[in-house]
Amino acid sequence: MGILIGAEALGHEWPGKRVLRDQTFGVYEGDRIGIVGQNGGGKSTLLSLLAQQLEPDEGTITYRGGIAVGVLGQDDTLCDEHTVGHAIVGDRPAYEWASDPRVRDVLDELVGDLDWEGLVGSLSGGQRRRVDLARLLVGDWDVLMLDEPTNHLDLHAIRWLAAHLRDRWPAGAGALLVVTHDRWFLDEVCLRMWEVHDGKVEPFEGGYSAYVQQRVERERVAAVIEERRQNMLRKELNWLAHGAKARTSKPRFRVEAAMALVENDPPLRNPIELQRMAMSRLGKQVVELHDVSVSYPQPSGVSGAPVIQHVSWILGPGDRVGILGENGAGKSTLLRVLSGGIRPSQGWIKIGKTVRFGWLDQRLELLASYEDWRVEELLGRFKRYYVVEGKSYSPQQLAERLGFERKELLSYIHSLSGGQRRRLALLCVLMEEPNVLILDEPGNDMDTDMLAVTEDLLDSWPGTLVMVSHDRSLLERVTDDQYSLIAGNLLHCPGGVDEYLDRLDRHRATARAQASARDVAAPSPRREGLSNSRRRELKKRLDSVTRRMERQEEVPDRLREELAALDPTDYEALVAKQQEIDQAQALLEDLESEWLELSEELGI
Repeated sequence: MGILIGAEALGHEWPGKRVLRDQTFGVYEGDRIGIVGQNGGGKSTLLSLLAQQLEPDEGTITYRGGIAVGVLGQDDTLCDEHTVGHAIVGDRPAYEWASDPRVRDVLDELVGDLDWEGLVGSLSGGQRRRVDLARLLVGDWDVLMLDEPTNHLDLHAIRWLAAHLRDRWPAGAGALLVVTHDRWFLDEVCLRMWEVHDGKVEPFEGGYSAYVQQRVERERVAAVIEERRQNMLRKELNWLAHGAKARTSKPRFRVEAAMALVENDPPLRNPIELQRMAMSRLGKQVVELHDVSVSYPQPSGVSGAPVIQHVSWILGPGDRVGILGENGAGKSTLLRVLSGGIRPSQGWIKIGKTVRFGWLDQRLELLASYEDWRVEELLGRFKRYYVVEGKSYSPQQLAERLGFERKELLSYIHSLSGGQRRRLALLCVLMEEPNVLILDEPGNDMDTDMLAVTEDLLDSWPGTLVMVSHDRSLLERVTDDQYSLIAGNLLHCPGGVDEYLDRLDRHRATARAQASARDVAAPSPRREGLSNSRRRELKKRLDSVTRRMERQEEVPDRLREELAALDPTDYEALVAKQQEIDQAQALLEDLESEWLELSEELGI
């Protein structure tokens, strides 16, 4: 494998924190690398350095001559005044990109629901993200660097993106570096892992699951070594404690060795954990929905199509439920209906008398009124002590057990990172001692280690739990039952996420078939009234397309003959030739479609 990018003696420091120190490594052809580490540990900095968007304080980064590197940052650089189409394909002529099956696949999945001529400035944050990702994926790159590519994508789009990246290059070609907290995605796409921590880039073979196993094994070995060192430390300290006379009569090197052991004793790590907290008593009845539909009023004042329609559902004590659905399918609406925050347009909802909801929304609205408070001040609003597994803890101690350092408790809330804010909000929700937890994307902005901690915390939650999340690993780990929300209908998915995705594919296929049937049944547009100049223009275009189509008809057959003549053991050449055949066939189909449209308009 040839090297594509080399980093030598790489070092970088931000004010008050060194994120990389004297690191040498390379990116090779065929690499599929997932980058993990704690929030603020240097993952995005490393990606920016390798993309040459940031100049390192120390060391050098070298590209192999002629390689093309594509980068998806966490923030886009799209121009608000450009159309969606221009932002994605630029000034490339339509026949060039429309004839490429890979490009069409990207556009269909990521921006098929957007107005091609709409302005970028009118898009939501999630829509802009999809446009930026599509812009990158329609290009040809030797190396792709992606920083949180699954942000704002639903489960269907995440599955599609994983398949796209797996198949984008032949084996042994191209290179991918991806920073993401989505552990399922890392396992699907990556063949190697880099953990960025303590100024180092530590490599691991395999995907995320293999990385976790290797890290556990390394920590086990390190623990054995540390236990031996501690045993020696205890022996030496015991020897030193035998009295002044004994100490003065012993060899000096023994005293120095024992003192060195004491000095090298590592500081205790913060135990990032929070076990079962007390909760309010929960009765037998939690929430019942009977024939519930929800519609939102349109600008005209008339109710629009139902977001949720005819849903009947009983949520019982101890149920652990995950809600699946596309972006905009109504998942957050359903959560607000469950908690009584939205009144249904039809049907009724019954909430048990003992129910106390704990609500964690995507925007963390519960922190909005305290942005200028310090973390410690906010924690002071709660009870002085909470009982966890029979022991009393203050809110400050609970925050430390959830990963906050003591000095961070003095930070202003508006200065916290996304992951810190979400952890703080979750802690505040738990300290209200609810018995029904409703969580809307609780894993957003959390690193992989903190996600594992959150899973452990929610695993021990003794009440009722309802969660919406696009993080497949978190959802499957924490919930026992999954329900899909498709076209306003809530359906149980005993087969979990895979069953939901299959149902969604069938729903989309049915919708496309119905749309095609409507198009066929629609009356043909009247062709009278074509001006002579318009008719001449159409006839000229038709003749041009006819000539191009006749030439193109020969190309796929010629390429297939070339494919048959190739060495069957030359895998890369076979794949490349097949891609040429697919592109040639797609171009021919596009020309045929254009010929039919022109013929129809001319009335031929």
